[in-house]
Amino acid sequence: MKPKIDETQFGSITIAGENYLHDVFIRLDGQIKKRKKKLSKAVYGTSHILSLEEATFVYEQGADMLIFGTGQLGMAKLSEEAAAYFHEKNCQVNCLPTPEAMQAWNRMKGKVIGLFHVTC
Repeated sequence: MKPKIDETQFGSITIAGENYLHDVFIRLDGQIKKRKKKLSKAVYGTSHILSLEEATFVYEQGADMLIFGTGQLGMAKLSEEAAAYFHEKNCQVNCLPTPEAMQAWNRMKGKVIGLFHVTC
């Protein structure tokens, strides 16, 4: 079951009534997990570029789409390698500033996973 995202503001996101003060990803089964930013930081020195390593961690077999909340101001992005990986897996990626990604997530039907950056 896909949990509803209630709201987001700089530094937090509220999902199904629970407030998270860190980046999160949401699995196909609705489980909410803390983002493993260190996977991207180890490669790029920042969590604002999603690395191939993090992409392989986030991707879940059977997912048709990833909603990527790129931060309140839209500063995060996919690396070329991560974009190619999702393409290879036939998983469309919709990159939007987190407030817009939240709305897209809530409207989305089907096999969707989410990754939400809650700052910049």
